[in-house]
Amino acid sequence: MEGAKDARGERTARRRVCSCSKDDFLPEESFRSWGNYWGALKETPARLQDRLLTRSLETTELHEVRARSQHEMKRTLMWWDLIWFGIGAVIGAGIFVLTGLQTKEHAGPAIVLSFVVSGVSAMLSVFCYTEFAVEIPVAGGSFAYLRVELGDFMAFVAAGNIILEYLIGGAAVARSWTSYFATLLNHKPEDFLIKAHGLADGYNELDPIAVCICGIVCVFAVLSTKGSSRLNYIASIVHILVIVFIIVAGLTKADTANYTPFTPFNSRGIFKASAVLFFAYVGFDAVSTMAEETKNPARDIPIGLIGSMVMTTIAYCSMVITLCLMQPYYQIDTHAPFSVAFKAVGMDWAKYIVAFGALEGMTTALLTGAVGLARYVTHIARTHMMPPWFAKVNEKTGTPVNATVVMLSATAVIAFFTKMDILADLLSISTLFIFMLVAVALLVRRYYVNGVTKPADRNKLIVCLSLMVGSSIATATYWGLSEHGWVGYVVTVPIWFLATVALRVLVPQARKPKLWGVPLVPWLPSASIAINIFLLGSINRASFERFGLWTGFLLLYYYFFGLHASYDTAKESGETKGKDGLEWKKVEEGNVNSTTNAGPGSEASAIPST
Repeated sequence: MEGAKDARGERTARRRVCSCSKDDFLPEESFRSWGNYWGALKETPARLQDRLLTRSLETTELHEVRARSQHEMKRTLMWWDLIWFGIGAVIGAGIFVLTGLQTKEHAGPAIVLSFVVSGVSAMLSVFCYTEFAVEIPVAGGSFAYLRVELGDFMAFVAAGNIILEYLIGGAAVARSWTSYFATLLNHKPEDFLIKAHGLADGYNELDPIAVCICGIVCVFAVLSTKGSSRLNYIASIVHILVIVFIIVAGLTKADTANYTPFTPFNSRGIFKASAVLFFAYVGFDAVSTMAEETKNPARDIPIGLIGSMVMTTIAYCSMVITLCLMQPYYQIDTHAPFSVAFKAVGMDWAKYIVAFGALEGMTTALLTGAVGLARYVTHIARTHMMPPWFAKVNEKTGTPVNATVVMLSATAVIAFFTKMDILADLLSISTLFIFMLVAVALLVRRYYVNGVTKPADRNKLIVCLSLMVGSSIATATYWGLSEHGWVGYVVTVPIWFLATVALRVLVPQARKPKLWGVPLVPWLPSASIAINIFLLGSINRASFERFGLWTGFLLLYYYFFGLHASYDTAKESGETKGKDGLEWKKVEEGNVNSTTNAGPGSEASAIPST
């Protein structure tokens, strides 16, 4: 009998190990019973105020939050790995697919200027990400940075858009993979899509190959980060060789007459293309999520992030110049522009090399994107804004298997149904929004430290930031609504400039970076805010409507689940304020002793407020 009981006990234990329970998803006190949940909902206003006004501590992100994954991620990466991760993550579908559509319909040969504008915007964001990644080397990337500087609520809004960015980016890459695979097999780019006449337009061209490639990438992503790095390293080298081939071989068929007219769609077309082509630079932020697995973040991350972005921008500009010299802009193919261009100039054999290189690039972009998204989701789940089941790190592989599998499954579903143009516009909105928030967070980090910044300086900072963001929104709105006007810019641009000057002159910096810092503060972060918001003004209305629906869904989820889960978790770890509100008051009076020794190395738990 005892043996039978032991056997049953072992089977029960085994089932518990292999299955999921409610506590894996909603373990917090608010969800223990319907009565608890109803009580939590009644406390929503107070809890929302707490989460709006509470910032995480750096030490919390670096130690306590990370420990919630049960097992440590392995520190195996160096700057060389990060450069190749950056190249692999960025150079993918953006250059090989979107270039054709944007050149033919929006920019013409001036597409090179669109890539320059997008590249400048991306480089400014790279500087901001680098300082944060060096100072707060955790897997959460921009989510962790915003949680520390702008508070839980803004971090959650950004988290939802980070997930959207990576899901859509991965889906776009997977669908593009199918187009180039078709050209490699002597088919038209759209030949392998299945037409479903009963579905809505834009969602009725089904792509089963995209689903298959997502599944294959998932296997590599869950096995090992270092193994993924080696695979990415080898594939990226091959990819770079193919890019060199495209440039050199393409220039042998160059015709300068194809560069006339240079700007057939005027400046508006250039910026419209630039806003969409920002997609081509998406992925570098995935490198910042590798900070937790980097041996020496202070040295490796700046080299990895900035080095990969410089190499990528040079490659992009060289490739689009070559493309427009090979063919008139109005003849460029919108699905597989480079392969078709070589065929058009009599180098039919070269299209196989181009298609192979494109597939290599898109495979590495999908792999590094999957690795980056899984680490974002892992850190978000550590705070319980998402179910903590996603935060678990596999003891054997040292990778977040749950987050990787679920996120790649979602990517596959989106890729199966959704057309490329819908994906590209929506991706650019969420990405530009996140990068703008990171630039704002960097200025808050430099100019506001609890117990150091005086209330008067804090208020000046709020005014300056409000004017920077407000004037940038006004500029972007005026650009989007007025095709030929100029009076609005005379008002909005000087306001942005004077706000930046005022911040530089009137507000002393409260913190200096300990290891690596963005140069020319506040000018570079302020310029990043302005250009990211300006590019948003060139994106179509339908994409903003989809973005609004997604944001509405995020707010509903936060109201009913995320808020209460993160509040309970923070309460257990001592991150929330007391009910009497004295801690908040003392922080605003600059009393460091009321918090955890706030200073240049650690923040108190309240955000600046007027």
